[in-house]
Amino acid sequence: MSADRSVQSIFKLTKAPIYSHCFSADKSILAITHENECLIYRMNDSSQPQLVGTLKNHDKTVTAVDISVHGRIITCSQDRNAYVWEPLSDGTYKPTLVLLRINRAATAVQWAPNGYKFAVGSSARIIAVCYYEHENNWWVSKHIKKPIKSTINCVSWHSNGVLLAAGGTDGYMRVFSGFIKGLDTKESVANSPWGDKFPFGSLVREAYQGAYIHDVQWRSNVEQVAYVAHDGTLNILDANNNVSSINAPDGLPFKTLLWINDNEILCGGYSRHPVLFSRASNGWKFAKDLDKGSGSAEQEPAVTSNGEDEEENQTFGISALRKFKELDLKGKVSTNTKESAHDNAIAGFVPFVESNGHVQQVSSCGLDGKVVTYNI
Repeated sequence: MSADRSVQSIFKLTKAPIYSHCFSADKSILAITHENECLIYRMNDSSQPQLVGTLKNHDKTVTAVDISVHGRIITCSQDRNAYVWEPLSDGTYKPTLVLLRINRAATAVQWAPNGYKFAVGSSARIIAVCYYEHENNWWVSKHIKKPIKSTINCVSWHSNGVLLAAGGTDGYMRVFSGFIKGLDTKESVANSPWGDKFPFGSLVREAYQGAYIHDVQWRSNVEQVAYVAHDGTLNILDANNNVSSINAPDGLPFKTLLWINDNEILCGGYSRHPVLFSRASNGWKFAKDLDKGSGSAEQEPAVTSNGEDEEENQTFGISALRKFKELDLKGKVSTNTKESAHDNAIAGFVPFVESNGHVQQVSSCGLDGKVVTYNI
């Protein structure tokens, strides 16, 4: 465990990048992406997560994973496929292929809050909204195409299960309607500030950022959607088309974000440590860094998947910029600098401990193969 009080635990689960991770509703199961597989772990109170399963049907990199409220796991991959994995009584999972009908990589996935449909973003300039068709006994999809011009990097459902926010490499964050007749009800979007009618695929809102949108998240109870872009900004859009934009304190882009409560957002990305923003009377502003290198203490060793201490070069996590600065000024690189828990970019945040709509502990995954939990 790191000496930093904000870091609760560090788990080195794989040498490969972890692009996505998620927990079951009771936080007993952890799923992570690992190359062309999805690894399933059982969480223990204080010890290393125990590997209990490997989902192997994909033949290219698994890009995203999510678990529904019913325990079903959805995985999507660069092989253009998605699978729904149904948990069985013996602890194994039964895969069912989803008919995505896309000709490029699947890049993002998220279950709707009710667990009966999910959205898959892709490089085919398509969002596939998928649901189970009982008549034919398979998962089918309906496509949202216009006016998407490039790869979809991220998707996020509103709590009403109809409004779907998405962002991509065309620089737009858009809100679409994912209304499925026979599955959703008009009452779920009655009196919505976002509009009156929501036919499937209709464009509800759009905001142009001019840079890749890396992540997007709804805060449904305040009717706002936040997104982070490659220009190093955090942006918050409300139903009246008002946008607040805040720059990253160190200028490095964020790859992920998470609403902590109605007035706080946690961001993470290439700086390798979480950054907290808060809403004040005069708008959003930077609040604090979590687990940022202090320059006074060394990071304690992470725990590998077999429980042994990991031997790492002490200078491995030091940023390239600081390395070159120290080489230029001192002719050497210091090795006593306390680094962040992550050695590479943070790829995703999910809530770990919540109480009354307030996230108290956050779990992150990174391109260094680690899963880290933080106290807020």
